[in-house]
Amino acid sequence: MLTAIAMLAAMAPAIAQQQAPVQAPGLPLWEVGVFGGAASTPAYPGADDRSSRALVLPLVIYRGRIIRADRSGVSARLFNSERVELDLGFALSLPARSDDVAAREGMPDLHSLLEFGPRLKVLLAEPSATSRARLELPLRMPLELGNGFRRQGLVFEPRVVFETGDGTGKWQADASVGAVFGNARLNAYFYEVAPRYATAARPAYAADGGLMMTRLGLSLSRRLTPDWRVFGFTRYDNHSHAANRDSPLFRKRGGVSVGAGFTWTIHRSAARAWE
Repeated sequence: MLTAIAMLAAMAPAIAQQQAPVQAPGLPLWEVGVFGGAASTPAYPGADDRSSRALVLPLVIYRGRIIRADRSGVSARLFNSERVELDLGFALSLPARSDDVAAREGMPDLHSLLEFGPRLKVLLAEPSATSRARLELPLRMPLELGNGFRRQGLVFEPRVVFETGDGTGKWQADASVGAVFGNARLNAYFYEVAPRYATAARPAYAADGGLMMTRLGLSLSRRLTPDWRVFGFTRYDNHSHAANRDSPLFRKRGGVSVGAGFTWTIHRSAARAWE
């Protein structure tokens, strides 16, 4: 189940159709339905092995005044004005079994990371009535699931997002560019090799904090009917200037993630959403 939730979180930016550049009036307070999708991603940042997942699971959307759970993720609004919003954001990463990753053979598995923390969003421009650009500044604390909720450092992921659509919600597209920084503890989770796991081909390595990757993302979603929507996304991560590219676990300077799927809304509330 954690794998399924993690996959949904990985796909969330690609299916955030309800967060239109101009919010459509009269959205339901809540919706329930079904989410299905598949994605292929690197096993971890800089890995040369891949992780692929497919799933079908329930989808719940709630658009409250403070708490919001929708296709772009789960958040709690702390402050919201015309140009600035501060909320608490959540994310989940995919796990990777060391038996499936040659570079990590004999090392502990990488579990899913539950990430949460404050996120500042600033509106930069609105080129048209159906498009906007914003700056996002999230700072999250990852907790390792399956290992006693052990804290694994901090991650900072500044990015600029451009969104556009047709104004009716029929189709929606976005592009983003940003960078991901991790402190020493988070980078150690992915790149450190303790002496007890060192081999002739995998020397011991102590990880440093710093840049993990720069990131470019593209996504597109289209509503087929009032209840059905399909989506697709691709993301490219560049690790050429990563702080830990000398780690023996660092194998590739770039990685591509791709995914596609659908959402099916079964029921909507009569009550309208808060905005």
